[in-house]
Amino acid sequence: MSSEGRLTSQNWAGHWHGFGPWVGSGDSYKQEGRRRPGDGPGDPQTRSFLGEKMPPMMTGHWLMRPHQVAATWTRVEDAVAWLQARYADNPPMVREDGKAAYCSLEWRVECALDALPRGVDVTWGYWTQSRMLASYSVVACPNLFHQGLPCPTGAGQRPLPDNVTSLDSRRRGNVPSTLTPA
Repeated sequence: MSSEGRLTSQNWAGHWHGFGPWVGSGDSYKQEGRRRPGDGPGDPQTRSFLGEKMPPMMTGHWLMRPHQVAATWTRVEDAVAWLQARYADNPPMVREDGKAAYCSLEWRVECALDALPRGVDVTWGYWTQSRMLASYSVVACPNLFHQGLPCPTGAGQRPLPDNVTSLDSRRRGNVPSTLTPA
């Protein structure tokens, strides 16, 4: 199959949506069936999946949950700043022996700044000090692996105004189609 006309990380252009954070127990998180859509829109599994709060097994499936879009960006720096803010809100656990439990925030930021402009989704997940699992994602739209899924905010159907770099649901009252200046 020819790659001509096919969306890849080499020719991706779009925007990003933030989802989460989800903070919950490992027992909940491991219930993978709740984190997968069914075979079609009317499938009971899909209907259940759409109402689920837990992160989906495949990050692109976040796009099926427009009511859970936390923010939308056209600038990668804004998306990474959102990830950093979620990290500050939900810091990872610190090992009792003082050794690093996870990679550094600086490394996470570096990887996100590399991956996101190529249309690669980024999820940060880890155990918090309270022994809960934190997970939040920035999802590329259009999505490389779920190219048939529409933009959950409709932002992909029209260009954003020049003065708008972020669609943050907290500032716009969770109305996904309303644009707010950054």
